[in-house]
Amino acid sequence: MNIVGHAASFSATQWLKQSFVIVLSFALLLATSPLDGAASQDAAGQAPVQGAPQPQYTPETPEQLQQLVAPIALYPDSLVAQILAASTFPEQVVEADRWVQAHPDLKGDALGQAVDQMQWDPSVKALAAFPSVLGNMDKNLSWTSTLGDAYYNQEQDVMDAVQVMRQKAEQAGNLKSTQQQTVTTQGSTIVIQPAAPDVVYVPAYDPWAVYGYPIEPWPGWVGVPGVWWDGPGLYFGVGFGIGPFLGYGWGWGGWGLDWYNRGILWGGRPYYGYGPAFFNRYGYYGGHPGFARPAPRDPGFDRGFRAPRNAPGLRSGPFSGFDHGGTVRGFSSRGQSSFGGGGFHGGGFSGGGFHGGGGFHGGGGRR
Repeated sequence: MNIVGHAASFSATQWLKQSFVIVLSFALLLATSPLDGAASQDAAGQAPVQGAPQPQYTPETPEQLQQLVAPIALYPDSLVAQILAASTFPEQVVEADRWVQAHPDLKGDALGQAVDQMQWDPSVKALAAFPSVLGNMDKNLSWTSTLGDAYYNQEQDVMDAVQVMRQKAEQAGNLKSTQQQTVTTQGSTIVIQPAAPDVVYVPAYDPWAVYGYPIEPWPGWVGVPGVWWDGPGLYFGVGFGIGPFLGYGWGWGGWGLDWYNRGILWGGRPYYGYGPAFFNRYGYYGGHPGFARPAPRDPGFDRGFRAPRNAPGLRSGPFSGFDHGGTVRGFSSRGQSSFGGGGFHGGGFSGGGFHGGGGFHGGGGRR
């Protein structure tokens, strides 16, 4: 009996040990299975992938914005609108400038028809009529990118800076009506318009000296003939005929500034052309901007590719591949024109003027 009892006791102990091992193994299996499942989902690409956080945008001070808009603040309103919009597409500015340089034989109607086929933002297309302006944005690309970044994140502050600089130039005696342009004051707003309906003169001036007090030049600034003049006041050279471009929706007549709401107008309505620099950048969101809903704007991020201001001698900043005569390669986005290749034809839209011209008078519509 003792032997039998000992054997029974031994069997019971072994059974308990085996049971404990089984239970423990099962518990471990349950504990690890969710992790293994998550890992398999990650491997299969089913789990959401977190992207790298975008760097936060650091707002420019009023003084920095004034330095930023100094080179364009004395241009006609519609040209300022085109430049601000195009500056948010720096890669297209580079491409357009190189394209214009490569086609010097295209003039007038032929140029308009060729530009209309390009997949650029309408603001960039419009600047093809002003090769010196386009070239200035290309040669000073770090400035262009920073201007676009500031406009994206501080639109109304940028517009305020333009008015501040116009007031300073007027006080210095360097901004007045001429045979080339008309300067009017509406309330506290200074409006600049071409004197002729089909010819636009781009004033050439020293942006760091024309305002009556010295302004620190942009690092590595390149003076481009046609927009740079090393002398007091403004100099007007040959005018640019815009008649051949008025029949296109992207042409001169479609652009203006809404000084009431401090924004850009395109076709008489607020212009939407926002998106991260180089990636997922969209100029329009289906058809005429007045009838399209803009994609959600995501301000507060540093989307630009700016050069540090304390680094003298930089010309193209981070666009190292685009420096003077460089090759334009690998754009991930070349613009999505709502007009496509065929463009939008018909009468031009009124632009410029207080409350934006074009029939837009402030109420609603702003972001």
